[in-house]
Amino acid sequence: MIYGYARISKPQQSIDRQIRNIQSEYPDAHILQEAYTGTKMSRPEWIKLYKKVNPGDTIVFDSVSRMSRSADEGVHTYFKLYERGVNLVFLKEHYIDTAIYAENMRDKIELQGTDEDEIFKGLNNYFRKLAERQIRIAFEQSEKEVKDLQQRTREGIETARLNGKQIGQLPGSKLHIKKEAPAKEKILKYSKDFNGTNSDLECMTLIGISRNTYYKYKRELKNTDNNQ
Repeated sequence: MIYGYARISKPQQSIDRQIRNIQSEYPDAHILQEAYTGTKMSRPEWIKLYKKVNPGDTIVFDSVSRMSRSADEGVHTYFKLYERGVNLVFLKEHYIDTAIYAENMRDKIELQGTDEDEIFKGLNNYFRKLAERQIRIAFEQSEKEVKDLQQRTREGIETARLNGKQIGQLPGSKLHIKKEAPAKEKILKYSKDFNGTNSDLECMTLIGISRNTYYKYKRELKNTDNNQ
């Protein structure tokens, strides 16, 4: 039996690309798919597949990152399935397919029945360790890419927040920020350009908002006055 496993990190993402890639090489694959994030630890489809897959069956992934987001978990699961006789295929990382790993585990140097055999055994063992290391590196790289993406996302959200933007708004829609109304009231109260006596810098400090947000609100307040 050939299974294709596709996973997305967010329900709103499209899973079609993964399925298309799997079916292009394995058109008869039985596709299992689900949405799973780092905060949602349960993967019911994967758990069911892991339990029912039999020796000789094949599981196809679009990439190693679809199997696991954790390097330790991924390596552990990889070798557990390998020991059960399950074939694993990674379309973007074919060099760690279980078929390749099995080939690398065979002795590269044939023993000759001479004193040099001890050296050959050492070399063969080195090649096996190298094959195992390649698998761990692939999962570690996948985990790093996920963490880097999460960090860039957090930084982008923080930058947008400091600029007074609402995350996830539709293009062209008006910003609706919970702190906008109270902040504008304080600008009207404190700013010397309205009803107060404080400078712009003093107002920013008193209100506790960023420079860009302050001047944005101030422009909107002035435009409102001009239009009245």
